[in-house]
Amino acid sequence: MSVVVTAPAATATAAPARTVSRATTRGLAVVGAGAAALAGWTVGALLGADYWITDVQGTARVDIPAAVGSTVIIALLGWALLAVLERVATWGRTAWTYLAVGVLAVSMTPIGLVEATASTRIGLMIAHLAVAAVVIPAFTRR
Repeated sequence: MSVVVTAPAATATAAPARTVSRATTRGLAVVGAGAAALAGWTVGALLGADYWITDVQGTARVDIPAAVGSTVIIALLGWALLAVLERVATWGRTAWTYLAVGVLAVSMTPIGLVEATASTRIGLMIAHLAVAAVVIPAFTRR
């Protein structure tokens, strides 16, 4: 005759998985976009960018408040557009993603058209790509 001994069941239960709302994720993405713009601007400055640009309207400097502030405003507008598209169409998130990638591509065009040092152009491109790398995946996350 054999005796089978079983261990008692564990009494501790795993903590429930936390879910983060879309609004929280997207809100954090807006903050992250500002931080990404700052980081990209800083990397460019470390590479020697002076951030002076000249176009047909004159000469201006892209400073930190302008870079971060405009990024946060554009990210909030992108969020608003995404919210509208999600409400009116089942394919709203897909449409927004295509638009966001298109806006990124179009945002690179002026960098090539303005008069600026190579390091300033590189710094601006890094900042634009860093912001897109934060906003697009976070906003389109399910």
